[in-house]
Amino acid sequence: MDLKKITDDVYACLQEDKGIGCSNSGLVCHGGRSMVIDTFWDLSHTQEMISLYESVWNGMPDRVVNTHVNGDHCFGNQLFADAEIIASRQCAEAFGKTEIPKLMQNLKDQINADNIVIANFARSLADWDFSGIELRAPTITFDKYLEVNIDGLMACLIHVGPAHTAGDIIVHIPEVGVIFAGDVVFRQCTPVGWEGTYKVWLDALDKIIELNPEVIVPGHGPLCGIEGAMELKEYFIYVRQESKVHFDAGISALEAAKNIDIKTYAKWTEPQRLLFNVERAYREFRGDPWNAPIDRVALFSGVNELYQHMKKQND
Repeated sequence: MDLKKITDDVYACLQEDKGIGCSNSGLVCHGGRSMVIDTFWDLSHTQEMISLYESVWNGMPDRVVNTHVNGDHCFGNQLFADAEIIASRQCAEAFGKTEIPKLMQNLKDQINADNIVIANFARSLADWDFSGIELRAPTITFDKYLEVNIDGLMACLIHVGPAHTAGDIIVHIPEVGVIFAGDVVFRQCTPVGWEGTYKVWLDALDKIIELNPEVIVPGHGPLCGIEGAMELKEYFIYVRQESKVHFDAGISALEAAKNIDIKTYAKWTEPQRLLFNVERAYREFRGDPWNAPIDRVALFSGVNELYQHMKKQND
């Protein structure tokens, strides 16, 4: 875990992208007020993040923003007991419905499961401890746009979902040219999408590019400028185009993912997540609703098979 100073008032707490759950957070502190953007997936990692923030800011923040509902961005909320928790209305409505700490802990304990997919997923959770987590839901919500005054430094919260999730927001600090993008931007790691559409995600990336920040703090991966948003946009356009060719040929999403040449994107972490993005394209081509339920067990099973295929190809 690494604390990066962006400006005198803005910091990013970055976790090395070692796979699932390795998200980023931010601190905006000005005058006598402060605000944290996103907490981490468990209490120990969130406490470590708090300790890093305490090295540059005396005291706990007044506000915490959750960019979306995934646990790796909000499971640490309870450690900010006196802070207002701010999120989009869509994010707040999904709290406790899609990801539950006790279930995650139960999954983590399945490392010896007969089902190899479940056992592999459990092993991927080795660095996380979901025990003792009590979800603390947002206390302030908004629909499209909200300005937060941090003792004279303005933070603009903009709802851009459904992209990665229905409730995605970005946090723009225009005075210093910084955007905390949440999982709208994955940097040098393969993106995952849950409920949402390609069009809305691409529009969200265009919005970030239009705002032209000097620094983007992605939800996962290292700091970047607008080149990070542009590169992710190129990835999505390429994958969707390739998926359409395979869909029209009657090829399954998994076989399409095996066939698609991901070129330089193969260097991104977790390249097997390509299947998430092919599956999203296929849902759109079939005309499925953007929030249609996803069979996560089947999807992760396919991701595991794609991983084995990619590993064999590279041997």
